[in-house]
Amino acid sequence: MTGPTASEWRPDPLLTIDDLAAWLGKPKNTLYAWHSRGKGPRAIRVGNTLRYRRSEVERWLDEHTDSER
Repeated sequence: MTGPTASEWRPDPLLTIDDLAAWLGKPKNTLYAWHSRGKGPRAIRVGNTLRYRRSEVERWLDEHTDSER
C-alpha cells in the first residue's frame, strides 16, 4: 500500500488559541499559562501568535485521558 499522493495530501489544521479554548472549554489565560510552564499540548509560534496542530492536541488529550475504571 502506498501513501497519499501530492494531490491527496492535506495539511494538519492549525488551531488558534481561541479555537483551542473553545474546544477544551478553558480560558485563554489558562492555555497561555500552560504554554509558559511547558504543560498542555505543544504549540507552534507563528509570529506573535500560538498555533496548535489538531493532531498534537488529540495526542495530548489521549495521553491525559483517565484509564478505564
